[in-house]
Amino acid sequence: MPKVIITGGGWSGVAAAVRAVKMGAETVIAEKTDLLLGLGNVGGIMRNNGRYTAAEENICLGASELFDITDKLSTHKNVDFPGHDHACFYNVVAVEPEVRRLLKKLGAEILLRTRVTDVEKEGDCITAVKTADGRKLTGDVFVETTGSSGPMGNCMRYGNGCSMCILRCPAFGPRVSITEKSGLDDLYARKPDGTRGAFSGSCKLEKSSLSKKLRKKLESDGFVVVPLPKELINRDKLAKKVCRQYALDSFAENIILIDTGYAKLMSPYFDLEQLRTVEGFENARFADPYAGGKGNSIRYMSVGVRDDYMRACGIDNLFLGGEKSGFFIGHTEAITTGSLAGYNAVSQALGKELLRLPESLATGDLLTFANKVLKEDDCLDRRFTFAGGEYFQRMKDRGLYLTDDRLIRKKVEKEGLLDIYNR
Repeated sequence: MPKVIITGGGWSGVAAAVRAVKMGAETVIAEKTDLLLGLGNVGGIMRNNGRYTAAEENICLGASELFDITDKLSTHKNVDFPGHDHACFYNVVAVEPEVRRLLKKLGAEILLRTRVTDVEKEGDCITAVKTADGRKLTGDVFVETTGSSGPMGNCMRYGNGCSMCILRCPAFGPRVSITEKSGLDDLYARKPDGTRGAFSGSCKLEKSSLSKKLRKKLESDGFVVVPLPKELINRDKLAKKVCRQYALDSFAENIILIDTGYAKLMSPYFDLEQLRTVEGFENARFADPYAGGKGNSIRYMSVGVRDDYMRACGIDNLFLGGEKSGFFIGHTEAITTGSLAGYNAVSQALGKELLRLPESLATGDLLTFANKVLKEDDCLDRRFTFAGGEYFQRMKDRGLYLTDDRLIRKKVEKEGLLDIYNR
């Protein structure tokens, strides 16, 4: 039985673990905080725009488990809000315990508060990763899904300071790049002004701090759009956002809230004193990031280079997922990359042929396209998501954007990949 060590327990790491353990591998997740899912604890949006297609493709491929959970915990379904259709909003308060129970039921070993800080290598292969408390985790194959946010110094230097986001670097320690520790060079994104990284695209308000009228509409419709007075409109924030699918004028001209258990404010930050001048927000209070009145976490500071099998270029037994594997945005994208990374990691350990998702599927086309872009001059300025921006337009242009489950299933079946992850 091969042993897989997964560094990082966000959506991508969890997806990799589900696939690895279901293939019969001994599977260990090392997560530096006390919570799984990382940014999934503040996200909450699924199935909007092309993410619907990608979710259904993953389900047809055999990776249904995590989508089953988010679908079950979605308090609002098939919601149309500015720039986005047929979205689902899952409850971010309830999702992490449910995912943790799934992993334990499957038999994955979860090591929380376990920060990986270094690697041991023999030639072009990793033999073990080392933790901050002196442990050594040996394995046959390794999957890195550490994300690209932090450490705190990056948020101080390239953002507006540490906002104490859900990743909580001051409490649990900074993220460490396994690819860099292995001797590889990481990529970083650029903002329009040339500085590194990008702001996380949203923050949370305590629902109880909003007016009764706003809470009622938020909980009945799933979202609220509140027009801003001209003096509070700030279009500059749109260019700084990591989430290009929300870099639309309507997200600058309005306060847009989404019900995810909290009131998800679709802005990277919003001056609290100014926010409280808007009707219904007189008592507004941020939940995460707690300094959301000033800033947010800085992401895309450590993106690895990988092949179309999700294997790190330069290390034979290291696979990448989530933001670590490209300039990807979102939970669906993380589950897509993590599932393939976990599946191929075990396949390699077993000496089996690796899986490359075909470009006839949106999930495969995204991975191949993102790699091709790395050869272009503006590669560090571009972001990719099924939900909007450049890649969603590509989906539509290539006929990859589908919302008919039967047609999606037929495409996967035609490629001979139906339930491939569970064969």
